[in-house]
Amino acid sequence: MLMDNYCLNLIVVQIERGMDTEDGAGVALKRVIGQPKLRRLDPFLMLDEFKSDKADDYINGFDWHPHRGFQTITYMIEGLMEHKDNKGNQGLLTPGSVQWMTAGSGLIHSEMPKQVEGLMHGYQFWLNLPIKDKMIPPSYQDIAPENIPEVKNDDLKVRVIAGKYQDVEGVIKGVVTRPLFLDVQLKPNVKFSELIPAGHTAFAFVFEEVKESHVGVFEVDSSKDRIEAVATEKGARFLLLAAQPLNEPVHQYGPMVLGSEKDLRQAFIDYQMGRF
Repeated sequence: MLMDNYCLNLIVVQIERGMDTEDGAGVALKRVIGQPKLRRLDPFLMLDEFKSDKADDYINGFDWHPHRGFQTITYMIEGLMEHKDNKGNQGLLTPGSVQWMTAGSGLIHSEMPKQVEGLMHGYQFWLNLPIKDKMIPPSYQDIAPENIPEVKNDDLKVRVIAGKYQDVEGVIKGVVTRPLFLDVQLKPNVKFSELIPAGHTAFAFVFEEVKESHVGVFEVDSSKDRIEAVATEKGARFLLLAAQPLNEPVHQYGPMVLGSEKDLRQAFIDYQMGRF
């Protein structure tokens, strides 16, 4: 199943596979958004997929590092990941859980596996903040699997993390870019249809029942604003995401994302001076 065979209504303007790379302390991952062929999708800054049953690929994790100016969204499929920060917060991400972290004015945190064997599989997205909100206080929303609303029947299961599907609202609310985040699982040959807000940046990341996971970027306008898809004879699973573009300057260096070079330089000065 390829994305261009999969979507019936929205125009797919780009299909990309993740680029193999490493981050943190040698964690093997695929960088989907943030690679040369797909640098950004306003307001999405990055999408990484980490998936391995080899402990050497993930065991060293992501040691202490800073962030400022955006949000990180971590979605666990399998495995255990512990997070801590320099404000005294900590928690454990388990299969099916979500962490929606607003770095805002800045924090320093770590994300470390709490397992020494078995499959580690999850996703991390970086979602930009408007320039006016980049210095808001850091905050977390840690969502346990049982608290994520689901729409389920004999044909499909949709986990509603943000936005709305049918009459079910996601658990994440109050985000300025009005994101939609669905985890969609379809039985064989089942049709799926969902409205995408006109003007939103939208993409789907297909990761089950395909030879290689890949992302499809959609064109959304007033005449084409609905994704319609039919699963193959093996079924399908994909993440569907959309958000309102900010259309603002992006100045990024590593884990800092600001609205100007001046603010970007100041972020590193503040970090070095212990102001996070």
